[in-house]
Amino acid sequence: MTSFKVALIVGSLRKESFNRKIAHAITKLEIKNISFGLLNIGNLPLYNEDLEKDVPIEWKNFREELQSFDAVLFVTPEYNRSVPGVLKNALDVASRPYGKNIWDAKPAAIISSTIGGLGAFGANHHLRQSLVFLNMPVLQQPEAYISNAASLFDETGELINKSTQDFLKTFLEKFEAWVERNI
Repeated sequence: MTSFKVALIVGSLRKESFNRKIAHAITKLEIKNISFGLLNIGNLPLYNEDLEKDVPIEWKNFREELQSFDAVLFVTPEYNRSVPGVLKNALDVASRPYGKNIWDAKPAAIISSTIGGLGAFGANHHLRQSLVFLNMPVLQQPEAYISNAASLFDETGELINKSTQDFLKTFLEKFEAWVERNI
């Protein structure tokens, strides 16, 4: 079995974000053929095609770093039944200019979470719609909607909910197999 380098992209900028805590917990789970790297999307200037004439260094660095990964795992909250603007901007930055889509053919998976009860279902499915256009094969099953996220962590930010830990481990094992099939 091959080892895969997976980009972790968190759709929240908040320092104490539950999605960031989930991403942190994921990096601690032992999935033997996956290594994770967190990509920062908070410093990317908003996409504007005019800037392609003199590409911002943040775009250049992000594009180059993303290129080095085999697959992508998105961990996102839901804002207004969609993904946060910072995540949509990252999709745009790495898919432009036309014909230079760095996301192309990278296997992907989505984990969405919320403090509410719907598990950020709207964001998860809205993101899937964009990833289809970007030609990213997205893991279909299991789906990952994490509800009541505020109750899953201790005061230090560690994931303490055993059933969520078990679910994430199973999810990542399925994702590992998905990446291997789609590389």
